[in-house]
Amino acid sequence: MTEQCAVLDLGTQDYRETWELQKRLVAQRLEGRAPDTLLLVEHPAVYTVGRRGGEADVEDSDLPVYQVERGGEATYHGPGQLVGYPIMALPKGKLGIKGFILSLEEVLIRTVADVGIAGERGIHAGLWVGRKKLASIGVAIKHHVTYHGFALNVNNDLEPFLHISPCGLDGSTLSSMTDLLGRHVDVEAVKPSLIRHFGEVLDRDLIHSPRPRTNLLRS
Repeated sequence: MTEQCAVLDLGTQDYRETWELQKRLVAQRLEGRAPDTLLLVEHPAVYTVGRRGGEADVEDSDLPVYQVERGGEATYHGPGQLVGYPIMALPKGKLGIKGFILSLEEVLIRTVADVGIAGERGIHAGLWVGRKKLASIGVAIKHHVTYHGFALNVNNDLEPFLHISPCGLDGSTLSSMTDLLGRHVDVEAVKPSLIRHFGEVLDRDLIHSPRPRTNLLRS
């Protein structure tokens, strides 16, 4: 039987608020009080640093810097980048963390293929087009429940990547769907494709939840 997964589109939301929401949803999922949930969001400009990095990986910047639980090193989030946080209970003995990351890569490969971009896997986790990196993946897991996730560069500013070494790479390695296609790609136009492929690849029956009010996100 296909399990259900709620899809929650947060629009644009502060990184810290979304991070706190993820942790609450993980706790609720562990207690059986919430289904699997896919959060979709755009963040105001911010740097985050994973377990293998440190704040020293980010050059002097006026942007906020958060040290978080996900794998990987430093990365940038900003407007025009579609970020997905799957809060999912992985079945024991069926889909481990490596298989989960491969599944997220497959979702991204299928999503960009819908607009004519031939994405592929690379040495580093994420989505690649030749030597250009189009999406990053960094996940965390707590008692078989995942959080954090992926960030797909749709039309975001790429200059902030030059001030870090994203996943140990040169910042100029990063690209966006808009840059690769030579035309503007809207985040809202990408969401339906990504949601559909997420359900197909992860074998989930997707339930679209209304965007919650800010006070509910903090409850």
